[in-house]
Amino acid sequence: MSRIGKKPIQIPAKVKVEVKGSEVKVTGPLGNLSYTMPEGIEAKLENNVLNLAIKDASRERELNALYGTARARIANLVLGVETPFVKVLEVNGLGYKAVVQGNKLNLELGFSHPVIIDIPQGITVVADVKTPSVQIKGMDKVLVGDFAAKIRKLRIPEPYKGSGIKYQGEHIVRKAGKAAATGGAK
Repeated sequence: MSRIGKKPIQIPAKVKVEVKGSEVKVTGPLGNLSYTMPEGIEAKLENNVLNLAIKDASRERELNALYGTARARIANLVLGVETPFVKVLEVNGLGYKAVVQGNKLNLELGFSHPVIIDIPQGITVVADVKTPSVQIKGMDKVLVGDFAAKIRKLRIPEPYKGSGIKYQGEHIVRKAGKAAATGGAK
């Protein structure tokens, strides 16, 4: 049985949770989000504490993996409607830059053309030209993480010069170049 799934979810005072069948709706100061639980898992709300349980004991082995995931997703919804989730990407490279234009993110990453990405609904993107970085902020942790991963995938940091897009605080293992490996030019 999942240990994470057994943990109760404490509901803060500013957040309201409503359970209707398999759907959990969470409303807070930043907005509202909903999550449909997998079939066979139920939620019970008592005294501002939300508990999840597996309904069907015969399918416990199958539902065990989904049990912890469902609990984590709902806990992230409760956190997200109160304080937004933030991912910061650093853009490193000669001539690399990011600019937000309306609801599109314009990236220049050393290609022959700029890469233009539509910003999904519910996400705020701020591009800082001075540091070159991109800050992604939103209520839904999954949406923020997926969008950040989509941007990072455009130019994964390379190990020699370190140019590319990386998460803030991410450590890139650097390799020595050919000159350092052979002992230098003669």
